[in-house]
Amino acid sequence: MKIFYKTRATAKGGRSGLTSLDDGSLAVELAMPGSGKTGANPEQLFALGYAACFDNALKHVAAQQKLPLAGSQTSAEVGMGMTPEGGFKLDVDLHVTISGLDQAAAEALLARSHAVCPYSNALHGNVDVRLHLTVA
Repeated sequence: MKIFYKTRATAKGGRSGLTSLDDGSLAVELAMPGSGKTGANPEQLFALGYAACFDNALKHVAAQQKLPLAGSQTSAEVGMGMTPEGGFKLDVDLHVTISGLDQAAAEALLARSHAVCPYSNALHGNVDVRLHLTVA
């Protein structure tokens, strides 16, 4: 596989500390859900990245297939739960709105984008990802 680029982030203090990109462009204070501390949690950061990546995958696939995509919006809901074995696992719902295509074309675009998106590929077979489509 040809790597286009890599980025690096460093966390100090785990879920109640600070995480930052090593290039200095972003730093985020972290807080455990329900702790009362101001800050984001890793699932929120993952949701931000997945939503942006998937929305771009829609645009990429639509351009490749020369589809008249008028617009798209992706929201990622990321949850975390405990497995029966006592470990933790993510759970994802992607809510996608597509405009400019009919239902069948939008469904095909959604499926192909899910196969192309690197976040979807990283989770495939490991995390439940449910796709929800609205055609506007």
